[in-house]
Amino acid sequence: MARLLAFIAVLTGGASGGLVGYAVTDLQCESGCPNLAGSMGVVSAALAAAGVGIVVALTLRAMAEWRTGQVQQAARDHHPVN
Repeated sequence: MARLLAFIAVLTGGASGGLVGYAVTDLQCESGCPNLAGSMGVVSAALAAAGVGIVVALTLRAMAEWRTGQVQQAARDHHPVN
């Protein structure tokens, strides 16, 4: 479930970045340059998706370490060392 949510977060972040990049470029260009706005949208989408992907990877890694710690603690609680 966490991986699915992570995938959706990367897609949402990329789409949002693309829309912002396109909109900002489109607003700045007075003569209406759709090629430049489109290419900036794609670049912005890639950068935003990469940034969100890094955060997602770190979050999933932290969750895995947290679960490992819980399993180790449970094992110590059930089998105490003398």
